[in-house]
Formats: sequence, structure tokens, C-alpha cells
Amino acid sequence: MINQIVEVVSLALNSEFGDGYKIYTEEVEQEMENPCFFVISSAPKKRIFRGRKYFRTNTFCIQYIPAAEDIQTECNHVIERLFSCLEYIRMDAALIRGKKMEPEVKDGVLYFFVNYDFFVYEKKETEKMGEVLTKVGVKGQVEDGSKEKE
Repeated sequence: MINQIVEVVSLALNSEFGDGYKIYTEEVEQEMENPCFFVISSAPKKRIFRGRKYFRTNTFCIQYIPAAEDIQTECNHVIERLFSCLEYIRMDAALIRGKKMEPEVKDGVLYFFVNYDFFVYEKKETEKMGEVLTKVGVKGQVEDGSKEKE
């Protein structure tokens, strides 16, 4: 599920910014192309809601490394576009709304946090009980079905 969200977020970024921006989903040690995005899942959570219904909290950090020398202006422009393109993502046939969008620029890098939270139903396989044989008798009758003599 988390990898699906990473893929859909990457597609949304590519759709908004185009091929001029490299999108990474794994760490890159060398030859990073700027401007670029990193899509990182940060501390996903799952809690039981009721029965087989669970609430999934998926926090993502989209890091943007600008190419221009005017870092703050470029980051502000990118923030506006991220608010727009990450508000809704489509997974399968459902739209999921991005919540808690919080941008922050530190040391020339834009960190954009967004949550994609939703309910899931999980089918749990249960082991079926084996056969149970019981003998039921009525008071006053013998096991073969005849009445006792009084």
C-alpha cells in the first residue's frame, strides 16, 4: 500500500512539473540531478478501528532541491504547486485527499509534509473448527430412542 502511494505521488509530481524535474524514491549517493524531488514515507501507522476495519495514517515527506540561485523564491513557487497537485491523489478508483500539508525550507531544501489517511478493511483468514459429534438425550429416554420403563 505504501509503495502504491509513493508511485501515485510520483506520478502526480511528474504530471505537474514535467520531465525537467527528476523524481527519486530511493536514496541517491552520487550524480543527483537538480532540480529534483525525493518522495519518502515517514512513520506509517495502523490502528484498529472496529472489527476488521483499520485506520491507516501515511505521512510523506516530499523533499525538493532547487536548481536556481534564488532558493526562497523558487521554493515558494514550488510550494504553491505542491499544494495544488498533492491535494487529491487517485488510488485504484478512489480519490484520497492530502491533509496536514506543511512546507518548511531548511538549509536550501524544501520539506513538504502531507498525510494520506484512510480506512482499510482487512480480510482475516480464520481456521475452521473441525467436526464435533454430540449425543443429545431427552429426560426419560434411552440413547436408542426408546422410553425407559417406569
